Amino acid sequence: MSATSEVLIDVSDGVATVTLDRPDSLNSLTDTSKTALLAAVRQVADDASIRALVLTGAGRGFCVGQDLREHAEQLGAGSKGPFESVSRYYNPIATTLAQMPKPVIAAVNGVAAGAGLSLAMLADFRIAAPTAKFTTAFAGIGLSCDTGASWSLQRLVGSARARELLFDARTIDADEALRIGLVNRIEDDALTAAQSWAARLAAGPTLAYAAMRDALEFASNHSLVESLAHEEPLMIRTGSSDDHRRAVDAFLTKQPPTFEGR
Repeated sequence: MSATSEVLIDVSDGVATVTLDRPDSLNSLTDTSKTALLAAVRQVADDASIRALVLTGAGRGFCVGQDLREHAEQLGAGSKGPFESVSRYYNPIATTLAQMPKPVIAAVNGVAAGAGLSLAMLADFRIAAPTAKFTTAFAGIGLSCDTGASWSLQRLVGSARARELLFDARTIDADEALRIGLVNRIEDDALTAAQSWAARLAAGPTLAYAAMRDALEFASNHSLVESLAHEEPLMIRTGSSDDHRRAVDAFLTKQPPTFEGR
């Protein structure tokens, strides 16, 4: 698949690994890398042969969010770029990650800060290296939060702790992140563990996973009655699929099911 020098894409066995590749800056996000990341996640979302996504960073960092050198230069030049970045880049990246019809796993190999942490929180699952660090960072530079942090953080750790992490902008380690529910696992090799998990998911009922992502997002903002009504067509759609019919037949014949996402 296509890639730029700042975002790499590798596909193997139905799993796409998208790597932010600016290791010297801990994968901070320039306009160039944000453009490339948006193109990469859209490409992955639209490719039916890709059944799971792993998002990670090169080198010692996952992603420290906005490149503040470029940001300062744009502010100093009176550019509108800093004020258009959310609508032009961050919002569509967040929407694509959250809504793509396939599982997403973040392999947090190092520091995840600001919009970098926001990106990780939009994944279905997060695997952290023992040395990973996490900070919302926004308050430290006098900014509100973006890339969905207001939506995802409190759903992961609760409202009170989300406010604490946003307002204080303190850095937490991998152990605390696991304890409060910010990450799912700690693994010595976060990327390999994430790719292994993604491969298992890619071999699974991805049509059902997509429906579950849809159902969970809807239910987080709607009543039980509304959520029940939303679940019904999703159940009909997955119940009418080839995957479901083959899986039922496999169950009855005591064979392992195979899934093709159809």
